[in-house]
Amino acid sequence: MLTRFISYLEAERRYSPLTVRNYRRDILGFVAWLGLTPEEFDPAAVTAEQIRRRIIFRTEHDHLSPQSMNRELSSLRAFFHWLLREGVIHKDLFQQIPSLRTAHRLPAFVPVSRMTELVDECDVSQQDVERERDSLIILMLYTCGLRLSELISIDRGDFSHDYTSLKVCGKGDKERLVPILNFVREKILHYTTLIDRQNICNSQEKALFLTHKGRRISRSTVYRIVQRTLEAAGVQGKKSPHVLRHTFATHLLDGGADMREIQELLGHASLQATQVYTHNSIARLREIYNKAHPREKGGK
Repeated sequence: MLTRFISYLEAERRYSPLTVRNYRRDILGFVAWLGLTPEEFDPAAVTAEQIRRRIIFRTEHDHLSPQSMNRELSSLRAFFHWLLREGVIHKDLFQQIPSLRTAHRLPAFVPVSRMTELVDECDVSQQDVERERDSLIILMLYTCGLRLSELISIDRGDFSHDYTSLKVCGKGDKERLVPILNFVREKILHYTTLIDRQNICNSQEKALFLTHKGRRISRSTVYRIVQRTLEAAGVQGKKSPHVLRHTFATHLLDGGADMREIQELLGHASLQATQVYTHNSIARLREIYNKAHPREKGGK
């Protein structure tokens, strides 16, 4: 049963290998906690009370945070909803299982002043292919608001004929068009020229971002590139590709972009997912207010 569900995640939902691996681990962990093997596991015999006890065990015994527990519950919820659709079970157990309350955390982002300096540095043309590639990775994550999985899956044929837009295949195989800023377009053209000139891509590989051996770049390599670049730029706090996506959305919102437009650019299925960035802007407004308002500047 689990094998069929995993195939469904891979073939129909088109989830990333990492996401699929997490789902499999969470479900197998629950089955093992029940004292069963995958072959012995009968989903129809599971009760809501067992799921509640699993939550208590994981949070109190394993000291799992509410965020991590909710992610694990999400895996189990998806599995049991699929079983319900397939007719394997006939009751939605998770109707009685709410998600745990979590502390509200604002998405981390890079301040405009620091990001402007970093963009200026990345915009300098290099003749070294890897340095040019690394700079372009930073620019595209920031100026296009891409997810890590979306970035590494870019093929050179995904651009429009004039390289002014990019077709992105996001979560659930949902496609969207993202505009390419002119200076990023020039960077892409320069990078692809270097690839051709130095014969980096000497096979049928279609990927935009390549290793020195001409293969599609990996998630871990991109993560290290971003971490190293943000570290060198003096960025504080979390340093990851997703931070640059958050930075893209936050800067657009602060610049006056409409929430619906940002939702479209990010490829969010619902507006609720995009609205989290309003909290960053409110926090920034509060900071400016506290520094500038006469009552705050002059005392109570």
